[in-house]
Amino acid sequence: MTVTKLILNEKKTYSCPKCNRELRYVEGGAVSVVNGRVDMSTTLPKYECDHCGIYYQELLGSGYYDEFPLAKPKYVKRIIATGDIPPTQLKREADGKCECPRCGERMNFVEGQPVRIVNGKPDMDNVMDHFECPYCDSVYRRIASTDYFQWSEK
Repeated sequence: MTVTKLILNEKKTYSCPKCNRELRYVEGGAVSVVNGRVDMSTTLPKYECDHCGIYYQELLGSGYYDEFPLAKPKYVKRIIATGDIPPTQLKREADGKCECPRCGERMNFVEGQPVRIVNGKPDMDNVMDHFECPYCDSVYRRIASTDYFQWSEK
């Protein structure tokens, strides 16, 4: 835990103690739940330094600030709607995977297996060869005896 006293610059704003650049003020937001627990720290205002990738939050109104790393924004890929995916010819590559037509990530090939009994009922999900994408949860099943695959519900 690094505790720092932020210093006002000539413009009457706080500057970063590491790089001396102006800190950006961010108001506190709504309460959030992280890993199943309520996180009240998101309700507190903070000062962010985009150059250093850190932010500062005041400790109990003391005038001293604790330093935390800024969370990197997650890149969200564009996922194509299932109705817009035409039957596609999919082929396994050397690693047994191929590119998902919906999200562009690598999906796994699942070979057909015998029918299994699950909870007293036959499970027909893995009887035929198909591709499964772990990123967008898509399943592509073979059309008849062709090399073409169509998006399918699980």
